[in-house]
Amino acid sequence: MKFSTRFDVDSTADDLFAAISDFNRLERVLRRRGTSVSRVAPDAGPVGWLIGFDWRGRPRKLRLEVTRSDPPEHLTMAGTSEALDVAIEASVVALSPSRSRLIFETTLRPRNMRARLMLQTAKLAKPQLDRKYDRRIAEFLDHMRARA
Repeated sequence: MKFSTRFDVDSTADDLFAAISDFNRLERVLRRRGTSVSRVAPDAGPVGWLIGFDWRGRPRKLRLEVTRSDPPEHLTMAGTSEALDVAIEASVVALSPSRSRLIFETTLRPRNMRARLMLQTAKLAKPQLDRKYDRRIAEFLDHMRARA
């Protein structure tokens, strides 16, 4: 299942990329939402995290790491959990010297039959999930830009 959205912002591409790739701030945002976040191998190799959260009454864990970073244009993260493979791509396109566009995509792939059934069921509510995804990315973007 794939979710994608795009936002045009009054910010340079460099500033927008710096805001979305500020991993310390990203960790603080996740912690405020009630997740546990710990960096994996922060000194060597790509930046990665072990993220713990509750979903549908059960504790879940997601290992997420940056797989590609091409400032100020592209940031890719990949993650795995017990049930899903997650791919996150953020692309920044300069529209003018003071305006840029963020294209944000998240892809979920099932790793087992239970996850496959969950995603099939979620497809029935795809329009509502798309709206919620857009709203959450907009909130995240507003929060990251406000702090920058």
